[in-house]
Amino acid sequence: MSSIEAQRTYALVGTGGCGKTSLAEMLLLQAGVINRLGKIEEGGTTLDFEPEEIKRRGSIQPALATYEWKGDRHFLMDLPGDGNFTGDMDLLLLAVDFVVFTLDAVDGVRPLTKKHWQAVKKAGLPACCFINKLDRDRADFDQAYAGLVGLGIKPVLLYAPLGKGSLNGLVDVLAGKARIFQADGSVREEEIPADQREVMRALREAAIENIAESDEALMEKYLEAGELSQEEILRGLRQGVIQGDLTPVMAGSALENKGGRQLLDLLAAALPSPLDRPPLVSAQGEELRIDQAGQPLCFVFKTIQDPFSGVLSIARVISGSVNSESSLKNMRNGEMERMGTPILLTGKNQSPTKDNLGPGALLALAKLKNTHTGDTLGPDKLNFSLPVPTLPPQLISYALSPKEKGDEEKAYAAMQKLTEEDVTLRLSRDEETAEIIVSGMGQLHIEIAVEKAKRRYKVEILLNTPKVPYRETIKGKSQVQGRHKKQTGGRGQFGDCWVEFEPMPKGAGYLFEDAIVGGVIPRQYIPAVDKGVQEAAGRGFLAGYPMVDFKARLYDGSYHNVDSSEMAFKIAGSLAFRKAMEQCRPVLLEPIVTLAVSIPDEFMGDVIGDLSSRRGKVLGSDSTAGITELKAHVPMSEILRYAPDLRSMTSGQGVFTAEFSHYEEAPPPVTEKVVAEYQKVRKEEE
Repeated sequence: MSSIEAQRTYALVGTGGCGKTSLAEMLLLQAGVINRLGKIEEGGTTLDFEPEEIKRRGSIQPALATYEWKGDRHFLMDLPGDGNFTGDMDLLLLAVDFVVFTLDAVDGVRPLTKKHWQAVKKAGLPACCFINKLDRDRADFDQAYAGLVGLGIKPVLLYAPLGKGSLNGLVDVLAGKARIFQADGSVREEEIPADQREVMRALREAAIENIAESDEALMEKYLEAGELSQEEILRGLRQGVIQGDLTPVMAGSALENKGGRQLLDLLAAALPSPLDRPPLVSAQGEELRIDQAGQPLCFVFKTIQDPFSGVLSIARVISGSVNSESSLKNMRNGEMERMGTPILLTGKNQSPTKDNLGPGALLALAKLKNTHTGDTLGPDKLNFSLPVPTLPPQLISYALSPKEKGDEEKAYAAMQKLTEEDVTLRLSRDEETAEIIVSGMGQLHIEIAVEKAKRRYKVEILLNTPKVPYRETIKGKSQVQGRHKKQTGGRGQFGDCWVEFEPMPKGAGYLFEDAIVGGVIPRQYIPAVDKGVQEAAGRGFLAGYPMVDFKARLYDGSYHNVDSSEMAFKIAGSLAFRKAMEQCRPVLLEPIVTLAVSIPDEFMGDVIGDLSSRRGKVLGSDSTAGITELKAHVPMSEILRYAPDLRSMTSGQGVFTAEFSHYEEAPPPVTEKVVAEYQKVRKEEE
């Protein structure tokens, strides 16, 4: 085997708290990268090194590790599991060849587990599964295993836990032997205890049958002979895994250093190399076969701000190879980038290398001039860029304000730098309210970003609930005169217009109709009336929100040869709007979002009751594998702080997405409250 054929590039995927970072720690210990297991509770793990991660005892960003197992290089990426930090998972999964799907033996399959598995399948990646935490009191391997089947996974159990209540060893199902854990982390081979032999024999037969089904020739031989050789079993297993038909499953305990060696051997024996990937399809629809000897191509899947090296572009070598002499073109902007010395990462440790790094290598590139997350780098004459997946919409927004007055630009600049590093964080300025709005995947996501801004850029930022983007519209018609006449000595101001206002269908916007005949208003002044109406509509009438879905028909008026001007008619149009609104029965419109909530079945009643209290309308529900997915229309104002409330209601197991749907007329109590708040603010400003 060549080194690339034996290389492995993979991600650890699973929900928050399932032990992925501890699993990575165990693998690094077994590979000899570290000499002791670091503990999350003590802030001592290799891959959770950011101060915010140590403080909250959980991953908030993907971390990389490079190690060797039996002389072959492996690249590992530990992905966060908390829904606040998984918004870019589809993008990150483009950088790996398979995943180690990690499951908590205590909690089993949760709603977020299902979403993570859907992301893995959407990416078309093979997987193996590590059922972790079998050292815990309430661990239930059988329940966790059944949950995998409920997800639609076709599992092949290779290492089962030996006994119940504690993890003393594993049963190597295919070999038919027990592996007993020793105090130093090694294993001792024994016969399977007599009381488990029958069960394990049945498991072995089921595993071999599933493996044989992945290959017609193997299936024929198995049906004829009733047995397969060890070599045939491993070949069939690897083929079934690469095809995505089979998912090997094993038990273990990362905290107790149990199962790491078996997992590493499994990755080497049965999971794909970078050369096993199917051809890649570019954004232009062209195919590219992965070839170590082909043209060099890299994909930047993450950008990080390093305190010592500055901006680091984290990339995967897609095809060909790169080294410190490489110069590649950014396919997005056409600019050439000098790679410099590639850096291999293991947590915060950086190892510059002069090696030629081939397909599958995960590396950091320092000081690229104009390269961002999602960019493809390749030869000057090649036109190939990987399509960047559409990421899920942000779920929550806050208005930013600096703690110290005068630090507005400093606060904005700090958050802007963080958005370059985190593509799921969005920063904008609200033209209606003049607020700086930061949007993210959850309250914790935004709070962590503010903590980073304070630590890195020395600016303290306050988070305020942003204003809901209400709208106003009218339900009645009116014909009014807008007349502006002012004499101030010398030339005066005169503009006179008659305008008819009427409602338009929902979503139709604004329409201005010029119905002037006979030149009662000169042509050059008519656009000014339109502009005056639009500017007044932008300021609203009831509560300061833009007026939408109405028509203004200008049909009569008068002018003065000397005193009329564009400004005078603009003011006249504005006055006509204000007068008409008193007669047109204006109403407040509130934004409605489509809320999709995934929860364990037992919480369905509580969640539906809560949605009803928020004026939500449930559109439907679907339940599979103990997880209910609800869809509902809910006013945006009612879910500004839904994330912590849902977490509290479902013991941290509920997840949701929200997308804007439409506007609806707000009920009178809501309108009265919004109008009262608006009038209060206006009085304070006077």
